Amino acid sequence: MEKIVVKGGINLSGRVYVSSAKNSVLPIIVASILSDEKCVIENAPMLEDVFVIGDVLKSVSANININNSSITIDTSNLKYGEPSSELVRKMRASFLVMGPMIARFGKFKISLPGGCNIGTRPIDLHLKGLTALGAEVSIGHGYVEASANRLIGNKIYLDFPSVGATENIMMAAVMAEGETIIENSAAEPEIEDLASFLNSMGGIITGAGTDTIKIMGVKSLKGTTHRPIFDRIEAGTYMAAAAITRSKIEVCGINEEHLKPVIAKLTEMGVSMEINGDNIIVDGNCALKPVDIKTMPYPGFPTDMQAQMMSLLCGVKGTSIITETVFENRFMHAQELKRMGANIKIDGRSAVIEGVEKLSGSEVKATDLRAGAALIIAGLAAEGITEISDIYHVDRGYVNIEKKLKGLGADIERIKY
Repeated sequence: MEKIVVKGGINLSGRVYVSSAKNSVLPIIVASILSDEKCVIENAPMLEDVFVIGDVLKSVSANININNSSITIDTSNLKYGEPSSELVRKMRASFLVMGPMIARFGKFKISLPGGCNIGTRPIDLHLKGLTALGAEVSIGHGYVEASANRLIGNKIYLDFPSVGATENIMMAAVMAEGETIIENSAAEPEIEDLASFLNSMGGIITGAGTDTIKIMGVKSLKGTTHRPIFDRIEAGTYMAAAAITRSKIEVCGINEEHLKPVIAKLTEMGVSMEINGDNIIVDGNCALKPVDIKTMPYPGFPTDMQAQMMSLLCGVKGTSIITETVFENRFMHAQELKRMGANIKIDGRSAVIEGVEKLSGSEVKATDLRAGAALIIAGLAAEGITEISDIYHVDRGYVNIEKKLKGLGADIERIKY
């Protein structure tokens, strides 16, 4: 077992470099199933989730080679088979293998997925899309099975702009016969990145990044090399770390367009920011104001930044309100922040935060990936020492977070216990 120990009250300074986006890399790794030629992903983040999804592909005979931060995937010997249930239950993104496996083999069976316990996140939209493309789908005894003699393009309207469902349908439809139109599709930058990867393989996808995606099916796809986009959530986390410690740092590896809602809220709070290409200088050494935040699908404020912003607002004088509309169980970190002296009241899907003078170091637990990051940055600003356990959640989405923060001057270490 490991935990992260943070001694708070230290100003940060210097530069921090953002890794490639986990939420781009995972579906891109899975999409390599669609070609029997080699695919190379450059500058991939070496994260636990990346290794798990790689092992999922290995369990159906894919050959994966990791050299530094480059991943080479060879699915030429891929076999129809059921991936390891144990691996699939570890991570929800494993369910993304269903679309491309049906496209390649015409049938597939997979265990119901796992992941962070932040809400129900049903797979019904995934299955609705695959059914619309001509697949016969059944669920029973903890498994999902699907089969199709051939996939046929169709018009699909998503009741909610689910990122995972959009990705699964895109990957299934890219080799379906005819045109597929996904309406009310997710518009996240990671969707655009997946479309870019599929198009570089020979796919014909337009409209990614909007609420309507058009896919003209092709007969086959070739291998390709791709460099994923920067991780906007990791970047936002370090921006929040600068603000919560009232520090000035440079975050290197951002896309201003992808970070617009986060930049807008930090600006509203009074944080000073200067953007220079793909770098941003964040100066939180100023009097910050409370704000209200409502999480929404992209281009709204990202639910994956909600916990970090809650940590920040705990130390801002006045009343802030955060409303969570994406996941119904994503305030578990509030109880941990209250252990540190935060004044938070939860009312359904809203959290009312009364800023306190100072948070106090405490023993807390990472309840999920972003909650863990939020507790780490709270520890940076707290008086005394904060110990965060269950940090395996954090390792799913942040590359060497303690080393990167230490590079900014933080007093932080990872210890075994």
